[in-house]
Amino acid sequence: MTEAVLDPKYSYVRGGAWSWITTVDAKRVGVLYGVTALVFGIVGGIEAMLMRTQLMVPNNDFLSASTFNSMFTMHGIIMIFGFVMPINAAFFNFIIPLQIGARDVAFPRINALSYWVFLSGGLLFHGGFLVGQLPQVGWFAYANLTATQFSDHGTDFYVIGLQIMGLGSLIASINFVATIINLRAPGMTLLRMPLFTWTALITNILLVMALPVITIALVQLLFDRYFGTKIYAPFEGGSVILWQHLFWVFGHPEVYVLILPPMGMVSEIIPTFSKKPLFGYVTMVYATSAIAFLSFAVWAHHMFTVGMGPIATAIFTASTMLLAVPTGVKIFNWISTMWGGSVRMTTAMWCAVGFIAMFTIGGLTGIMHSAAPIDWQQQDSYFIVAHFHYVLFGGSVFGIFGGIYYWYPKVTGRMMNETLGKLHFWLVVIGFNLTFFPMHFLGVDGMPRRVYTYDAGFDWELGNMSATIGAYITAFSALIFFYNLITSLKKGEKAGSDPWDARTLEWSVTSPPPEYNFVKLPVVEALDHFWYRKYEKKNFSLETPAHVLLPNPSYWPFFAGLGIFLFGTGFLYGPTLVGPISLVTIIGVLLLLVSVYGWAFQKFEG
Repeated sequence: MTEAVLDPKYSYVRGGAWSWITTVDAKRVGVLYGVTALVFGIVGGIEAMLMRTQLMVPNNDFLSASTFNSMFTMHGIIMIFGFVMPINAAFFNFIIPLQIGARDVAFPRINALSYWVFLSGGLLFHGGFLVGQLPQVGWFAYANLTATQFSDHGTDFYVIGLQIMGLGSLIASINFVATIINLRAPGMTLLRMPLFTWTALITNILLVMALPVITIALVQLLFDRYFGTKIYAPFEGGSVILWQHLFWVFGHPEVYVLILPPMGMVSEIIPTFSKKPLFGYVTMVYATSAIAFLSFAVWAHHMFTVGMGPIATAIFTASTMLLAVPTGVKIFNWISTMWGGSVRMTTAMWCAVGFIAMFTIGGLTGIMHSAAPIDWQQQDSYFIVAHFHYVLFGGSVFGIFGGIYYWYPKVTGRMMNETLGKLHFWLVVIGFNLTFFPMHFLGVDGMPRRVYTYDAGFDWELGNMSATIGAYITAFSALIFFYNLITSLKKGEKAGSDPWDARTLEWSVTSPPPEYNFVKLPVVEALDHFWYRKYEKKNFSLETPAHVLLPNPSYWPFFAGLGIFLFGTGFLYGPTLVGPISLVTIIGVLLLLVSVYGWAFQKFEG
């Protein structure tokens, strides 16, 4: 291990490209996750714009049917697995060790590996662009659309890419659970943890439990496509409904994997800018835990139209309605925190308030669909599209925007421009609602989802034109956001260590933080410990020890990730040896084994 230089001017952001490839510092890994997620988010946004342009007017031929199918498949997967999940992981990597008073995550090299595996999967998933064969099966990939007689090689990119991205997420989630459980600073009991850390812990427990299910489903699909098994073939003794059950046993906890971290971000932003402790902190912890527990008991509400029978339908209807209780508790607690507070409406605070408003709309329509008769009428209509975008864009993305505006000073040492930030917020509010609110009416009027065009005369023209105009406004707001994000890196006002007068430990160190986070690990004495030390004890001094040991940089996680990339690529294209087993696959396995061996026996310095 190496001894850190305790120089207050030292910053984790220094160093060339090789230092980023070999890094095991959680903060750098977080930046890698964040930048990659934003790039994938741009790709997913472009795909959405292409779809909305096609649907702007009836009988449009801007996109063909097959291209449209590819776009909504790619858009759904990449916004979930390529944008929201990894950008949440970026916050986990950067913020959690600081919030719990740790110097790094529990397993730094495994943490770096998780990023390279995720990147490998994301690149493989997009590999179909290079050969003109993209998946056309929707993000849900229902059997038997995925059978070889109904789908081309593009589906293989879906199967391999999604498996590898899921592997990266599983590796990371185990690491974060271990970090939060084992590396909290002295005195930081579970009920003194910031709520963002709580949501991160629960999110990663959900991932540890849910990701193996989708992995099993994808492995079975791979065997169907490559080795001729008939697991999902109904006329060969298989079952198409089996895929639905496996997919949604993963897919509904996945919804809360996407929304719980932004809920945690909002739970940090609102108390800070209301100058009040979070109302009902303990209740919020239990509500978050209840949401996680119930998320595994509601998957089949996605399958009401399958025909499960009245008993199963009644059980899943009741469990889905019950899920509204802890969610409502969180909404009322956020509002109660603001009530009577000294509220400061920064851009981050506006995003938090927007999150509450938009997510509430999505939650109300979700409760509507918990009633099976309503779900039967609206299933596969644009009403569903409106509902889940109010949850995942109005919820997750608004919360993520708030988190970016809130923690950007800590990551970069610079403030984002508040004028541009508020312009971005209001444009995205207008564009988002103009896009998705009319879809409720389109759905009620009978417009089905996943259609690439429609005839005139159904009174759908106005709603679709409004949705497309709103999408372009949202895209313009994204340009303002990225301009603000990039220009603030050098031109933004210097932030200082605590620009918001915040509550939690990450604001007690310099901005950006040093590689070692804390020269001396803090001793936590209260919830909102930083406020307690500033205003109750009126001191927050950190003594400098003789040395701090940090893990060495290592290139082995990168090469292990490259081996997994080659392994997956070999299944897609490569000189064939036996059946689907290719030379590239064997090279990938050998590189992975060499990397693991080198990793295990790498000498520590210092």
